[in-house]
Amino acid sequence: MNKENGLLLLLGKVSSFLSRYFAVIILLTSTFAFVRPEGFKWIPGYTALFLGTAMFGMGLTIKKEDFKIVLSRPKEVYAGCVLQYTIMPFAAYLLAVVLNLDTDLALGVILVGCCPGGTASNVIAYIAKGDVPLSVGMTIASTLIAPLVTPFLVYILAGAWVEVSFWAMVMSVVKIVLLPVIAGIILNGMFREKIEQLGAVLPLISIVAIVAIIDGIVAVSADKLMSCGLIVIALVVLHNGIGLGMGLFMAKVMKVNYAKETSIAIEVAMQNSGLAVALATVNFAANPLAGLPGAVFSVWHNVSGSMFASYRIKELEERNTVVNHNALATK
Repeated sequence: MNKENGLLLLLGKVSSFLSRYFAVIILLTSTFAFVRPEGFKWIPGYTALFLGTAMFGMGLTIKKEDFKIVLSRPKEVYAGCVLQYTIMPFAAYLLAVVLNLDTDLALGVILVGCCPGGTASNVIAYIAKGDVPLSVGMTIASTLIAPLVTPFLVYILAGAWVEVSFWAMVMSVVKIVLLPVIAGIILNGMFREKIEQLGAVLPLISIVAIVAIIDGIVAVSADKLMSCGLIVIALVVLHNGIGLGMGLFMAKVMKVNYAKETSIAIEVAMQNSGLAVALATVNFAANPLAGLPGAVFSVWHNVSGSMFASYRIKELEERNTVVNHNALATK
């Protein structure tokens, strides 16, 4: 084994470890950022760059074959996108109204709700024995339409609290999400073999970028976290829980199989919360706490996703036990 392959193997192991313990890593680093904020306060100024890097990393993992999923499974992919862009945004709006949230937190939770699916959903779908290709297809589809859908929903839903510049948000999402993803896809197509060799390392790019974004938001909001931290956590847990519950319920209404039910529920509830933080930083600088729900969501949806995966696996095992028992009984 040469030095280059040895380095790639080492980085792949590091990437796998960080992916597995992503939520724990965020908890540890954000706690440090809270205690020692001065070393992290520079990060929010580069939030768009960090997220763009993360989205570029996502684009590098997308192959032309992945687009066939979107076209070959239109019912589930499109239904998943519709559910994501209805359940999560309107749940966020209702929470903001019912809980009478102040402007910053209302804006923050609405930003989270209006974002596309996050790539972490693909990992959780795999753990939960869901339909991973479907999860990937829904993530790609919701991401590609985000430049128009996300600003439109934020404009409609958050307008009661703040003035929203629709076109400024469109340009932000295009620059932060669409262009980096497309650049990654193009490079993957041009240098497929080289990119495949880096496959195990690529998640490391997104992990480092997302962790940095969250740590930066925690650092600049450290003083105010003491007063509203519990409120934000409760808000995020409720929002994410509604997404999982309603996503699973609607998937059952669609009468799809277990694997598809699982992937749809996970995709609906797991947002690209890093984008919510970036949009809050870039477009709503006058509302400094608007990035907090996105930062907390980034931690919590990995925790709740893992818990949901365990629940679904247990349910699947119970189903299989019943089926096997019935099969033996009929013999």
